[in-house]
Amino acid sequence: MKMHELKPAPGSTHAPKRLGRGTGSGHGKTAGKGHKGQKARSGGGVRVGFEGGQMPIARRLPKRGFTNIFKKEFIVLNVRDLERFNEGDTVNYQSLFETGLIKTVKDGVKILGMGELTKSLTVQVDKVSRSAVDKIVAAGGKVEVE
Repeated sequence: MKMHELKPAPGSTHAPKRLGRGTGSGHGKTAGKGHKGQKARSGGGVRVGFEGGQMPIARRLPKRGFTNIFKKEFIVLNVRDLERFNEGDTVNYQSLFETGLIKTVKDGVKILGMGELTKSLTVQVDKVSRSAVDKIVAAGGKVEVE
């Protein structure tokens, strides 16, 4: 196989519409633009959100709230998710990445208390809820909040 022999799979491409090439083509005369009007003109059409001069809906409706630029966004995991680790393991960013529990770290990781834990683990994350701490300690593990 050579570069000049490559071509798309049959049926995967379509010929372009040839506009304004006579009435027999089906796209002749007005070339699919209808008769006259703003949208038939060169460079014609209206901008996004333009409603013919009436007050646009984006300006008619009231604005509410704001975006807090200081908001922290945590990756949330539950105690039941830690069950996949082995007895005595240390649960930190590195081990969470390796097991596929997290893909990225935004502003940190928080462990919540849903589910049960039967293994003794050392948990090193940014935040842990009170119920999660109780369950980890009850299973013989310990929590180190970084």
